[in-house]
Amino acid sequence: MIGQQNVASAAAITNRYPWLPVGAYNAKQSLAARFAPPPGCRRVAVAQGSFGQWLRYLPLLPAGTAVHLHNGQLKTPQTVHAAVVNIDVGSRDLQQCADAVIRLRGEYEFSRNLDQVHFHLTSGDDIRFVDWYGGQGFRASGNAVVAAPKAIEQPTHDVFRRYLDQIFTYAGTLSLERELAPTPLTGVQPGDVFIRGGSPGHAVLVLDVAELPATGQRYVLLAQSYMPAQQIHVLRDPAAAGGVWFAVNPAEARFDTPEWTFGREQLRRFN
Repeated sequence: MIGQQNVASAAAITNRYPWLPVGAYNAKQSLAARFAPPPGCRRVAVAQGSFGQWLRYLPLLPAGTAVHLHNGQLKTPQTVHAAVVNIDVGSRDLQQCADAVIRLRGEYEFSRNLDQVHFHLTSGDDIRFVDWYGGQGFRASGNAVVAAPKAIEQPTHDVFRRYLDQIFTYAGTLSLERELAPTPLTGVQPGDVFIRGGSPGHAVLVLDVAELPATGQRYVLLAQSYMPAQQIHVLRDPAAAGGVWFAVNPAEARFDTPEWTFGREQLRRFN
């Protein structure tokens, strides 16, 4: 169960998931409601209105939902997830691993102050949503990105989704890794990202963090997309007998997730 204070917090942010139809958010189907902390643990404190708080109450699809690819086919395997986030994946093979992190961070910023939304492309170009909907488009020309004027539009969520699809096309783990600041695994927080830039590379988002007060042992809830583009899903810890909370051991050189192993130094944070 989530406590009374957490329920109140969830109620306060029911309109902050703008891809959902108005009134469709259900706090009882949120991440915090579905997954209690490990026995004896408590969720770490997060600031009101922070990315971490926003992630903590993400809407989930009903328990038992399978993960589907962008084309409607089932992900293989179906054994690595414990839940599916209630957010679209799109119909194209775009919203892969780093893109899923960009999607959630972008949706958070859109819900808070849409004119602060911006992401870097692999080329290094910084593309701001306020410029994009204001008529300053772009296109790739060889290895460069050049201006391509476009129609001025209203900053609706549909327009924002088209902006994101263009970002997904020209961004990836390399560009996202450069946007994030290294942070020690000992202080992992909701909203941090395990990321290895490159080809191949991968990114996994920390959705929530719980701590055992007596020892300071931390546990993390994780989410990812993968290749091909697929629904964002909460990862299952294969070492925890069906559990979802991954134990954090900063003394270990590696951090294992079901489909990728990261180095302990590969944790990053949004500025």
